[in-house]
Amino acid sequence: MISYYSHFRKIAITNRKLCDISLTAQLERIMPLIDIVILREKDMDADEYSELAKDVIALCKRHDRQCILHSFIDVARSLHHKQIHLPLYILSENEGKLEDFDLIGASVHSVAEASEAIRLSADYLIASHIFETDCKAGLPPKGPSLLKEIRSITDIPIYALGGINDENEHIALENGADGVCRMSWYMNLNNLPGGYI
Repeated sequence: MISYYSHFRKIAITNRKLCDISLTAQLERIMPLIDIVILREKDMDADEYSELAKDVIALCKRHDRQCILHSFIDVARSLHHKQIHLPLYILSENEGKLEDFDLIGASVHSVAEASEAIRLSADYLIASHIFETDCKAGLPPKGPSLLKEIRSITDIPIYALGGINDENEHIALENGADGVCRMSWYMNLNNLPGGYI
């Protein structure tokens, strides 16, 4: 039997407005559960984001976790942080202008978008939304078949987002995902599950 858990990554996508404590305190709380933090605070201005990013990058470094900044290309450059995640439209707007980054991720919602992100030199993809989620209420999920279809066209890492929980994450992995992303669950988590305390 194939072990889908031998290499997969758990990614926390941030939303400070969902936390009952500061974002950095919440990240400190969940560090034992995750491999990667994507700092997605898109409503901040550049200065606010930069100050938060400094703290989160330092926090991740202390815990030997990967930190990926989101959307704020100029902030990432000013901090000499060479890992960025972008919505597809921002990646497209910056075609040929991101050679100074070591890692570029893109958000996609279809095979066509995945193909475009790959053409634009994305190093990994986040595909969503895979399962039903309150964050996308009323919108039908893409389903795990989207992961399988994207996997058929590329070998780069694919991470599943949307409605991920302990019961269904294995379905994402079995359909070609290299890991799973959660936002609300990590941002709302008050106590670590047994074994992590």
